[in-house]
Amino acid sequence: MSDESNKPTTSFATDGTEIKPASPFKGIFPILAIVICAIVAHVIFYKVFGNENNFKGGIEAKEAYTAFEEKRSAFEDANPGELFPEEEPKHWTAGEPDNTMGLIYKGGFVIPIGMTLALVLFVFTVERGITLARASGKGNTDVFVKKVRRLLHDGNIDGAADLCDNQRGSVGNVIKAGLRKYREMEAASDLEKEQKKTAIQAEIEEATMLELPMLERNLPIIATTASLGTLVGLIGTVLGMIRAFSALGEGGAPNAAELSVGISEALINTALGITTSALSILAYNFFTTKIDGMTYAMDEAGYSIVQTFDVRN
Repeated sequence: MSDESNKPTTSFATDGTEIKPASPFKGIFPILAIVICAIVAHVIFYKVFGNENNFKGGIEAKEAYTAFEEKRSAFEDANPGELFPEEEPKHWTAGEPDNTMGLIYKGGFVIPIGMTLALVLFVFTVERGITLARASGKGNTDVFVKKVRRLLHDGNIDGAADLCDNQRGSVGNVIKAGLRKYREMEAASDLEKEQKKTAIQAEIEEATMLELPMLERNLPIIATTASLGTLVGLIGTVLGMIRAFSALGEGGAPNAAELSVGISEALINTALGITTSALSILAYNFFTTKIDGMTYAMDEAGYSIVQTFDVRN
């Protein structure tokens, strides 16, 4: 086969503008972002929150633990197959927390999962915020639609098209598509008036449907963090309470330190899960309301275009 058949073909819209192929990065961005968030959350949890400075006697405990590891390594090299006779000292993270970061570390292995959800929420909130800000265009959408309606009322179709070019964004693109079809239908002599109106309406609806996937992309991820945040927090709460009740039953007398760690684990996970879930719900509702507003503006302008055509033709 010829190499020419393997070359990507260039597509053009009806107005002659080149349609650029979708970037493959957009497809893998959600997965890549979630993986990076998980890595960052675990690094922060184990390296920052689990630092020896966040625990009482942590520096001394780390020095003792490091010295033990060196001695055991030297012994095992010199005596292959034999067990090191000394007892392993406690890890510095087993001590009491000395500050808030140490207290968070005591929340257990569920904490980095909750932190991953919180970071995912932050990343996709910023991403959606930037995307929807660009989709809104340069100026206020409501003001833009009012100006377009006024120009349509005056019969200034070219002025409305120029306004769309200046506004840009999804609303501007949809209205401009409707105006372009308006001009085409004005020149079409082989169609009835109702057919022309239907064609303009169909063009506006098609343009709207093309814009909606871009506006709503990644919103399911934000919605999912709302549900998962609560569930992960609940799992951490249950595990913490299990540890607390286990400490109460050990040897007939409660272990105050273990009881404290268990309750801390439960409460920290609850706080992290509820906070992540609440912020996710706020972000999701904010973005869906913004998208609904843009969709309403498209419908409003589209209705005006069709009505103007109906009156003037």
